[in-house]
Amino acid sequence: MPPPQGQTPSLVASASPSEFYALILQSCLKSGDGREGALSAAAQATGRSVHAGVIKSGLWSVYLMNNLINFYSRSDSAADAGRLFREMPVKNIFSWNTILAAEAKKSGLDAAMRMFDRMPKRDSVSWTIIIAGYSRKGNHREAARIFTNLLSSCAAGGAIGVGRKVHTFIVKLGMTGCVAVANSLVNMYYKSGDVGTAKMVFERMSLRSVSSWNAMITLHAQTGRLDLARAQFAEMTERSVVSWNAIIAGCNQNGHDVEALHFFRMMLKDPSVSPDSFTFTSVLSACGNLEVLRPGTQVHASMVRSQGLSCGPLENSLISMYAKCGKVDNARKLVEHSASSNVGVITFTSLVEGYSKLGDLQPARQIFNSMKHRDVVAWTAMIVGYVQNGFNSDAIELFRLMLEDGPKPNNYTLAAMLSVFSTLALLNHGKQLHSRAIRSGQVDSVSVNNALIMMYSKAGSIVWARRVFDQICWSRETVSWTSMIIALAQHGLGEEAIALFDQMLLAGIEPDHITFVGVFSACTHVGLVEEGKNYFMQMQNTHKISPTASHYACMIDLFARAGLLQEAQDFIEKMPVQPDDIAWGSLLSACKVHKNPELAKLAADRLLAINPDNSGAYSALANVYSTCGRWEDAAMKKLQGFSWIHVKNKVHIFGADDGLHPQREAIYEMAAKIWKEIKKAGFVPDVDSVLHDIDDELKEQLLSRHSEKLAIAYGLISTPEKTTLRIMKNLRVCNDCHSAIKFISKVVGREIIVRDATRFHHFRDGSCSCKNYW
Repeated sequence: MPPPQGQTPSLVASASPSEFYALILQSCLKSGDGREGALSAAAQATGRSVHAGVIKSGLWSVYLMNNLINFYSRSDSAADAGRLFREMPVKNIFSWNTILAAEAKKSGLDAAMRMFDRMPKRDSVSWTIIIAGYSRKGNHREAARIFTNLLSSCAAGGAIGVGRKVHTFIVKLGMTGCVAVANSLVNMYYKSGDVGTAKMVFERMSLRSVSSWNAMITLHAQTGRLDLARAQFAEMTERSVVSWNAIIAGCNQNGHDVEALHFFRMMLKDPSVSPDSFTFTSVLSACGNLEVLRPGTQVHASMVRSQGLSCGPLENSLISMYAKCGKVDNARKLVEHSASSNVGVITFTSLVEGYSKLGDLQPARQIFNSMKHRDVVAWTAMIVGYVQNGFNSDAIELFRLMLEDGPKPNNYTLAAMLSVFSTLALLNHGKQLHSRAIRSGQVDSVSVNNALIMMYSKAGSIVWARRVFDQICWSRETVSWTSMIIALAQHGLGEEAIALFDQMLLAGIEPDHITFVGVFSACTHVGLVEEGKNYFMQMQNTHKISPTASHYACMIDLFARAGLLQEAQDFIEKMPVQPDDIAWGSLLSACKVHKNPELAKLAADRLLAINPDNSGAYSALANVYSTCGRWEDAAMKKLQGFSWIHVKNKVHIFGADDGLHPQREAIYEMAAKIWKEIKKAGFVPDVDSVLHDIDDELKEQLLSRHSEKLAIAYGLISTPEKTTLRIMKNLRVCNDCHSAIKFISKVVGREIIVRDATRFHHFRDGSCSCKNYW
């Protein structure tokens, strides 16, 4: 048999038998005049001879069989092509597409569609064959239907590459003017993330249906451009229930819940439409977010009247609405009477939030225990509920149970547990969780990293907090920079906090209102009054952030701690809002340092008028009176101070003159020893800080047994030499303890980190990081 037409002898000689026969078949196809079935008699005879030779030689390959099928289908022998296809034990996509093309041209589109439906897998060629067949026959409606199905498949599967090829084919067929096809293109590009092309297709549409407008409203709303969604909604001359649902859901999902209810009221006035379950779901969500019960109950009544709107998402929204509005009992009853056999995660989360607000998590735990399928969201919701209500031990215990018998914790779970370890200053536990996050790959999560920054900071390890931040500062997340600024401020590193803030601005990262709380706090801790005033003006004039109560409280604290009590009082009088208890508390604390009992009495009275149960106000006022020698006035209830230290996975808590610890004798022996040594080193007890009119010897005895000194004594006898001691205290550290701990750090050669109610103190070699300004 001579070499195939157009092939050199050397190339043919190097081909395998299958490839040789395939080359001959391809050469036969090239001998025609380009029309189907227009092969010469000689070419057809050669092709059949090749088939006979294949059978005799026993050769078989998918590649060779595909070439034979292609030869028969192109030589007007569709029956032979079909028989050969049916006999193939193994077929690939080329086999199916070849026979599909033959069926579409010879047997008709009905047979081709049956073949198309049987295909185990389809590619862009398969779709092109079937659509082109309908288009050639003039059946453009069916071609459009298939196009819309294909584009929907591309959108669902994220196959944007295939979708673009289909778009090109649509343009070639001149079907871009078909509204249904154009709508599908908009939807495909939008769901694939190509918002720009979706808008371009919409803008080029000569005719638009209600569905076209609905698609664009949904696109704008879900990409956060609610302004564009509103504008296009306003342009619509005809609206369907889907149009109203799109704008209401868009407002709800973008946090514009008041506007969502406004559009809902407008919808009720439109006689051409009626709300459906999707409408009610968004409206109930908005009611829950706003904690407005009345419209929510009206929707509930409408649902009861309709008797056909009890779908799962709608039930969840109704239960969530009642829970968020404080009607947890109503929500619980709906759960108990729900048609669903198992409480959904969304429903359960809403119930936990509701019970958390009431501070009663026992019913939530009962529901959690009864759930048949508890996924990571349910576990996390229950843990977060415990954390938000201060039930840290319960949160830790549930987390341990989750690790043993539950799903793998997610980013939110780890962030919640890091918050617990932050509160309790459990540094070792936090480090273990950090290691777990690294192993699981969750360390890349912004929420986990921010929680790590706060955990290390609150546990006294500002160095590790900075290391974590340095690994993620490229993320340009405002919350990450803010967390680090606050951490530096709390550790007395005000200049570093301000420098980081300036670096943040240079990087083009926009600060928020919480960032400025950290900046003002940094200025306060190091006495940068003028800088604080400048930043206060910059916040308003440059960043257009209106001051909140927290910002005003920070400024009052800034003036008061710097001894500018009159300026603090003048600032209060000029404030456009009423000072809160934090602001008055800051002023009251400063009055003790600067010995101003009259202003302290005013601040305490105002503080107690806002929060009558604030026992700290009485304690602070008593401190002021005792400092000024007014012993009778100082004889009032004082908030009990506690300090604690974490040693060998156990928290040890001490009160002043505490005698309950099982190692009390060794603790007091060490406390007495240290007291003598620091006095020899030059320490002078601050007997004026004792709130009792007793002799100085007894005052010294009381001072030597303050809770933080006992905690330090226990740390000295329970940890190896040179180990850093980390002490936590519920109140602000007193003058005597602050001075004493500076001497202790030098005498024992250890770093001692104390976290009090307002900040961190790093004592090292006889000095404190606060530079005696706290």
